[in-house]
Amino acid sequence: MSYTAHTDTFTRDHLPPREQWPELIFEAPELRSPPRVNCAEVLLDRHVTEGRGERVAIHTRTGSWTYRQLFEQANRIARVLVEDMGLVPGNRVLLPAPNGPMLAACLFAVLKAGGVAVPTMPLLRARELAQVVRKARITHALCDRRLTMEVEGARDGCPELTQIAYFGDDESDSIEQRSSRKPGDFSNVPTAEDDVALIAFTSGTSGVPKGTMHFHRDLLAVCHCFPKHVLDARADDIVAGTPPLAFTYGFSGMFLFPAHQGAATVLIEQYTPESLLETVQRLGVTVLYTAPTMYRAMTALAAGYDLSSLRACVSAGEALPVTTRSAWEDATGLRIVDGIGASEMSFIFIAAAGEAIRPGATGKPIPGYRATVLDNEGHPVPPGTVGRLAVKGPTGCRYLADERQLDYVQDGWNVTGDAYLMDADGYFFYQARVDDMIISAGYNIAGPEVENALLSHPAVAECGVVSWPDEHRGQIAKAFVVLKLGYSEDEGLAAELQEHVKRHIAPYKYPRAIEFVHSLPRTETGKLQRFRLRQAQAGAPVNEGGAPQPTSWTGVPR
Repeated sequence: MSYTAHTDTFTRDHLPPREQWPELIFEAPELRSPPRVNCAEVLLDRHVTEGRGERVAIHTRTGSWTYRQLFEQANRIARVLVEDMGLVPGNRVLLPAPNGPMLAACLFAVLKAGGVAVPTMPLLRARELAQVVRKARITHALCDRRLTMEVEGARDGCPELTQIAYFGDDESDSIEQRSSRKPGDFSNVPTAEDDVALIAFTSGTSGVPKGTMHFHRDLLAVCHCFPKHVLDARADDIVAGTPPLAFTYGFSGMFLFPAHQGAATVLIEQYTPESLLETVQRLGVTVLYTAPTMYRAMTALAAGYDLSSLRACVSAGEALPVTTRSAWEDATGLRIVDGIGASEMSFIFIAAAGEAIRPGATGKPIPGYRATVLDNEGHPVPPGTVGRLAVKGPTGCRYLADERQLDYVQDGWNVTGDAYLMDADGYFFYQARVDDMIISAGYNIAGPEVENALLSHPAVAECGVVSWPDEHRGQIAKAFVVLKLGYSEDEGLAAELQEHVKRHIAPYKYPRAIEFVHSLPRTETGKLQRFRLRQAQAGAPVNEGGAPQPTSWTGVPR
């Protein structure tokens, strides 16, 4: 048995068997960690010990926190966890909360104390939280007080969840008040590089949550990949965006990466297109993370704001339509960095920036990662052939006690479930989710390609295209369309949209059915839930229901 600081060894005991892990590759020395490392020391403490404690770490709507303030508050909360709540290394800690400085401080506190952080989306209800608690045998929770009803509802059926503390007010039992009585120092637990630091849960369309487990070394390795080779991340960056920290897109982009650089992040609970643009202008944001839907909504408003501070705009969460990328560039002069990542991999592993951007392509593998396209038998396919995307690198899939590990990891590759083709130059082009390919009268149709064609029509604000049963063709492509103001929902416009698609892509791909809707079902991160569009076949409403967390970030729900 290798060294572990975890006295509660639940996560180590429930890792997949080693033979089911993907092959891990560490092509550069910085991707490796020493045998014992607590990532909070690297991400937070060193900025204080090396004299950068007065740099701004977090901006909010009303003020800011320095690295020293964040460091001391994290230390105090770690003491509350250990001294008052009985946390031992390896205990899992639920963290339901919207983005904000107290969530960041609690995350660091859990890592410092050797716990395993389990952040969850603030919109999850008691039943969904209870699934997570039971799956991960969660014993402790640090929660936003506004979520009391849901957290307490989850505790009713989860006797293992015995210790809960709330933040967000001045009540005598709040984390703020309890931590204010603690000293501002704390001795970090000397965790092993392969002690689990984070469990990121994703439920997808199945509704059965999968826990993706990430080591301390994983959280550091990703800081040397995308931010270094794609963003050229800098210590003077100011980072903002819409993804929740409970989503690995937000956790890495807006928590890990700025902290690793000693840069500043903007943590605000929720944005409208207007408030996000205003935040960029007011704070001089340099790096922006959001989803294609937000870029599309901001495009028409961008001319009214000073966005001159922006140097990098990153898109993930769903496939980036060519029309959205072009419209944003026309409005701002900025080229969007598209990328595909997955919760299983921690962050984006294929992307392109600047002059390396090729229209329609996601990009190339980021240094540190390798990617290929496989057929159904697991063999690489020639360039230009659609197949299953497979990737490997310094991070990889390790599900928490889940038989789906065998589906995701095959012959050492992480097989993401995305259909891609690679061209002769090594660029990867997204087609659809493997499960979302529409097979109509023997033809393969990728829904996102049809969506992109529809979005180029001036009447279309949003759309989603899915397979639909048909007596004669087996399946057809059906489009759910949200119109811009000023356009009428009628058969004439539907026929016009169909002809428009025929003129832009192969005619057999046009949507043979179109339904106009007022909105599309999306996750909290902005990702289109195509599975709920398909559920409309059984009479389920399109615009109601919960929002499960996404796994893959190309715009393809599980």
